[in-house]
Amino acid sequence: MAKTNPGRFFEDYSLGQVIDHAVPRTVGQGERALYHALYPARHALYSSDEFARNCGLPGSPLDDLAAFHVVFGKTVPDVSLNAVANLGYAEGRWLKPVYAGDTLRSSSEVIGLKQNSNGKTGVVWVRTRGTNQHDEVVMDYVRWVMVRKRNVDAPAPETVVPELSKVIDPSDLVIPEGLDFSNYNFTLAGEPHRWGDYEVGETIDHVDGVTLEEAEHMMATRLWQNTAKVHFDATFRPDGQRLIYGGHIISLARALSFNGLANAQMIVGLNGGAHANPAFSGLTVKAWSEVLDKAPTSTPGVGAIRLRLVATKGGAPFELKGDDGKYLPDVLLDLDYWALMPL
Repeated sequence: MAKTNPGRFFEDYSLGQVIDHAVPRTVGQGERALYHALYPARHALYSSDEFARNCGLPGSPLDDLAAFHVVFGKTVPDVSLNAVANLGYAEGRWLKPVYAGDTLRSSSEVIGLKQNSNGKTGVVWVRTRGTNQHDEVVMDYVRWVMVRKRNVDAPAPETVVPELSKVIDPSDLVIPEGLDFSNYNFTLAGEPHRWGDYEVGETIDHVDGVTLEEAEHMMATRLWQNTAKVHFDATFRPDGQRLIYGGHIISLARALSFNGLANAQMIVGLNGGAHANPAFSGLTVKAWSEVLDKAPTSTPGVGAIRLRLVATKGGAPFELKGDDGKYLPDVLLDLDYWALMPL
């Protein structure tokens, strides 16, 4: 009997299947330091315990996307080890901050299946939940991936495509307990721009760029225990290039967005996302944002802002799709999210 795990193929999934992912992860200050070393992350709430305490939290949490990467990484051996591509995200919510000392584990439920017309691959939709040591769900999200079939002659499952919300209603966003921006220090945060200074439809060029380094993206992939072959095995792709983990691009773009959105402190909702084109080491990533919506909250001093974050290969800002409706070749990422900002 084989002891090794070749990963799941499309025919191994069934609707309603629940997968408890292996290897819980206890996170510490090391994860925070490494995250800030890998990305030019400077948002004050995640950089300073004193700043976070001034905002009503017990201390500085792990960056929202670092927590996401840990939860996501647990799912890779079971969901996307044999994936052709990670296609998108929806209905993501951060439900509780993650602090040093927390232990995270992940589980996923299969909520949709659709075999592709070529009969060689299929799309699998899963809803993943990240849980801490107190059995509290810290985040959940839906993603869908294209997965290879082991046997092209295996019968196709009944097609079930889940209906997913395009936008999380602001009333469903969870504000961390105790958060209060009433005494927010704009000087220490780095910019004076508050919630009321942004207009729906406004676009922001984040100006700065970061050139992708092979060593850095490999360290990130290993840090999050992401075992997808396309990210770390140069022999797995015919071109001999290791594909940059999409989450690495998300974190780079979010860090670059500090210049212009320094006060968009906490990510609390992921409405949707697409990795529009592949990225490889040597590319220079730049980013721009568009304000899609704004919503007040019942929390003192806190407003919610909906942002589109676009990462590019250095292409012209504010250009996303061509006349054919397809993403332009320079676009790497199109991410739609809700963040919390001081009023």
